[in-house]
Amino acid sequence: MAGIFSKIVNGEIPAYKVAEDEDYLAFLDIFPVAKGHTLVIPKKEVDYLFDLDDELYTGLQLFAKKIAVGLKKAFPCEKVGVLVLGLDVPHAHIHLVPMQNEADLLNFSKKIKFTPEEFKKISELISNNIE
Repeated sequence: MAGIFSKIVNGEIPAYKVAEDEDYLAFLDIFPVAKGHTLVIPKKEVDYLFDLDDELYTGLQLFAKKIAVGLKKAFPCEKVGVLVLGLDVPHAHIHLVPMQNEADLLNFSKKIKFTPEEFKKISELISNNIE
C-alpha cells in the first residue's frame, strides 16, 4: 500500500506543488510552522533518508538547494532552515523553513493555518522564484 507522499506523487491526493522533476517533488507542508514551509521528497518511496542510494540522496539535496534559493527569494528571511524528522511519514523528506531566528525552525508544535487560496498563492510565489 502506497504511503501518503507516494499518493501525492501519483496524483491520488492533491498538494500545493512548488516544483517537480522526474525524480523529486517539492510541495507545501499542510501543517506549516512558517509561511512557505516546504517539503522536498524523492518520488521513490524509501522510509529513511540515509537508506537512499548515493545518487538519489545527492540529487535530493541538490533539488532541495534549488528550492531553498527560490524560497528565500519568495519569502525574504535570514536563512532557510533544513530539518529532517520523518517519524510520522515513512517516506524520506526534507523540511525547508524560512526563518528569522532558530525558534522559527525548532518549534514544530506551533502550526499556522492557511486557506486553500493562501496555500495556492504561496506555492505559486515560490515556484515563480525558482530558477
